[in-house]
Amino acid sequence: MARTDETHLDDLRDAYRDSENASRPKRELAPELKPLEFLRYCWRQLTSMRTALFLLMLLAVAAVPGSTFPQQNNDPAGVATWMQDHPTAGPWVERLQGFHVYSSVWFSAIYLLLFISLVGCVLPRAGVHLKALRSRPPRTPARLERLPEHRAATVAAGPEEVLDAAREVLARRRFRVDRREGSVAAEKGHHRETGNLLFHLSLVGLLVAVASSSLFSYSGQRLVTVGGTMVGTTFDSFTGGVWTGQDDVPPFTLSLDAMDVSFEARQTSQIGEPRTFAAHVTLTDEPGAPAREETIRVNHPAKVGGTQISLSGNGYAPVVVVRDGQGNVVQDGPTPFLPQTGNYDSIGVVKVPDAVDAAGNPVQIGLQGVFLPSATTGADGTPVSGFPDAANPFLALQVWTGDLGLDDGKAQNVYTLETAGMQRLVGDDGQWVALSMVPGQTVQLPGGLGSVEFRDVERFASFDVRHTPGQTAALVFSLLATTGLILSLFLPRRRVWVKAVAAGGATAVTVAGLARGNDAGLAEEVEGVLRRLRGALGEPEDPGGPGAHRESPARPPVGDHEQPVPAPEGKP
Repeated sequence: MARTDETHLDDLRDAYRDSENASRPKRELAPELKPLEFLRYCWRQLTSMRTALFLLMLLAVAAVPGSTFPQQNNDPAGVATWMQDHPTAGPWVERLQGFHVYSSVWFSAIYLLLFISLVGCVLPRAGVHLKALRSRPPRTPARLERLPEHRAATVAAGPEEVLDAAREVLARRRFRVDRREGSVAAEKGHHRETGNLLFHLSLVGLLVAVASSSLFSYSGQRLVTVGGTMVGTTFDSFTGGVWTGQDDVPPFTLSLDAMDVSFEARQTSQIGEPRTFAAHVTLTDEPGAPAREETIRVNHPAKVGGTQISLSGNGYAPVVVVRDGQGNVVQDGPTPFLPQTGNYDSIGVVKVPDAVDAAGNPVQIGLQGVFLPSATTGADGTPVSGFPDAANPFLALQVWTGDLGLDDGKAQNVYTLETAGMQRLVGDDGQWVALSMVPGQTVQLPGGLGSVEFRDVERFASFDVRHTPGQTAALVFSLLATTGLILSLFLPRRRVWVKAVAAGGATAVTVAGLARGNDAGLAEEVEGVLRRLRGALGEPEDPGGPGAHRESPARPPVGDHEQPVPAPEGKP
């Protein structure tokens, strides 16, 4: 019986629900958008400022993987190492273009959408703004006392004289003035919107400049010893843009004639600091062109067309001569050692792949060690460099023999020694061989391997060859964007009206102002106009003097969303 009552109650609820639904008006479905209307809807959504801000934020987020994963164009060795260390995730990152973030399809799509959004958002606003610049100031409201800021006074001059004086006063205060029947309307601050448009247009230009730099820029590094030569198509390392390669570098030739380097030698807190850092070079722009002498200093690069050749570093290159067991010279020349400290404690490697021992057997030799330009003894008893200049050169080398790995087909760093297939050379006393030499000294190697001579010390310079076509444009657009932002933030948009009505033998003057948004200086502007108007008419300038009248605003100041609409003249 209880179950039957519950079923009856459910039926009553369903019936009541059906009657309620039947009494409600049926909701009409929105008409289906036609293809052209749908495209217009999508365009309006894409060119809205909200979408542009969202895409700008999304672009910043999309750039994060570029700093998380090594990039192929900057660090190919790092990409190979990352792939080797992450055999499972590596192929997926490669498929998602994680090693080519800034040239990937998804990053380029966001970049292009942001560019289109900004252009579609700014250009219509620019047309509206140009129209507003040519238009007359707005009509005078019928009741100026209803505006947030207004002041009233009585003057002895006639209405026409008052309006003529008001026009001159407002013009001197940089208002656009329009004389009407019985009133003067003035407006200024249009360049606030000009600054806003300049800011957004500069962002578009900045995007174009950055894109051109990413597409057409390149950077190459080359180390050259004094007396050596570099060609514009050969580099120790090279980073090209999306559409550039080493073939796009001008075929210049640079010869390093001399290095001019000096350091602070006085016993002050600046001892050892560089004082002179210059490279004297002979530069040829292209084959067959006349050579010219240049001096490249820090922040003073040489230029070949639109390419800059800058001086990025310097160091020492000990001249090491290696003779094999047959007395043949198998290595002769300066070998750069890379500085590791401010006093130029440097490390380097000498690789000798084609030597033979005294018995005629082929052998490969690797010399690895440090060079100290001004050798001294450190606090722990180990030799260190006490000054960056070459006052007491000292070279210490370890000797390795075995397979240098040069025939494996893998790229090697010329400044490191791969010792996986090598072993330290052991002397007749069973100890590892360590060479300690000064310039002019020769040391014989045990086992009939030959000799090593430390002949002299040369200098080297590191050059950075760089072409960034969008760099100047990016700077200009950044400055323009800053200027536009300052204008849009600090330039007030104000409207001022002056009305003069005859009152007996005098004239009642009302000055009122309206600002776009909150403007703390509007009251001072209105008072200033009235004060200068009274002065121009020969009245006392003090608005608190005779004939002046101040009124408090009838309501709080309004914002952008609640501006009073002026009524036509002569109507309430």
